[in-house]
Amino acid sequence: MNYWLFKSEPDEYSLADLKNEPGQTGRWDGIRNYQARNFLRDAVQEGDGVLFYHSACKVPAVVGTARVVKTAYPDPAQFDPESKYFDIKASTDKPRWFCVDIQWQSEFARPVPLKQIKQDLALAEMVLVKQGRLSIQPVTPDQWQALVQLGK
Repeated sequence: MNYWLFKSEPDEYSLADLKNEPGQTGRWDGIRNYQARNFLRDAVQEGDGVLFYHSACKVPAVVGTARVVKTAYPDPAQFDPESKYFDIKASTDKPRWFCVDIQWQSEFARPVPLKQIKQDLALAEMVLVKQGRLSIQPVTPDQWQALVQLGK
């Protein structure tokens, strides 16, 4: 089992939105960064844990957890000319972008803000701290446990 941090702007898609989806399961789509795409396509597996991170908001923070329930498949938005995620270079034979399905697991009693994460020595090596802009990031088991404990 692997662990990941998935970033989303809460105005676009929040942990509450995921919780309110049928079956509390939603598609994690719209990824248009090659490194993040490669993680989704090549490394994210069914059963993996996901830290749900709200970004581009007043207080960016890890707010809860989810788990991967469906591995990578072509992001349908890349084929839709009406979508903001349309990609003219993508084809059904050669998709460029992928998505996964995740299911809500928990909401933290207390969100863990980025400021706190940056000050915690146990979390100093997180990709979030070192390469903050990446929307899909690996998380070590120790980092996962530390963040879950901080969220209690």
